[in-house]
Amino acid sequence: MDKFKQFIKNIVPISDKEFFDSLAYFREIHLQKGEYFVHQDKVCKQIAFIAHGTLRSFYLNHKGEETTSCFCSERNFSTSFRSFILQQVSDISIQAIEDTTLFVIDYDSLQKLYATSPTWQNIGRKVAEKEYIVMEKYASVLNNETAKEKYMRLINEQPSVIHKATVEDIASYLGVTRRTLSRIRQEISK
Repeated sequence: MDKFKQFIKNIVPISDKEFFDSLAYFREIHLQKGEYFVHQDKVCKQIAFIAHGTLRSFYLNHKGEETTSCFCSERNFSTSFRSFILQQVSDISIQAIEDTTLFVIDYDSLQKLYATSPTWQNIGRKVAEKEYIVMEKYASVLNNETAKEKYMRLINEQPSVIHKATVEDIASYLGVTRRTLSRIRQEISK
């Protein structure tokens, strides 16, 4: 809970009373490695703050293969944003790649919180802005960097993912084959 409180306070000033009053809208859930938070082709009803652990977002490409689009780590929010906001079926799945603890709020509760709290409206806006920037940066990286540069960026920005995710998941996240990833790792280790 302390991680969540500190995260929120870093976004916008919030009084202890308002923070603790808002906790009635959240609940803590635990996912074991391999469990899903969001299923593709179902409406995403919740958004989660990752208190501990790592989630992987992925979709099935035109060949029916899993393509990793994001590794979401501690002290971040995660959801299928399009599905959650529009309350339509999700194009992605989100799965725990290790045992994970989440603080979740459902769509209706978040709308109530927004309706009663300008502070939470501001938090929602700032989280949405941050997510947009992350998505835009990822698109730029995917299209403008070599596979080796992408891998080095992952090592520098999310080093724990290298040890938690499978080689297949990392390769699909980088947009390369497993063989190319192995070659890159060999080059870096020299």
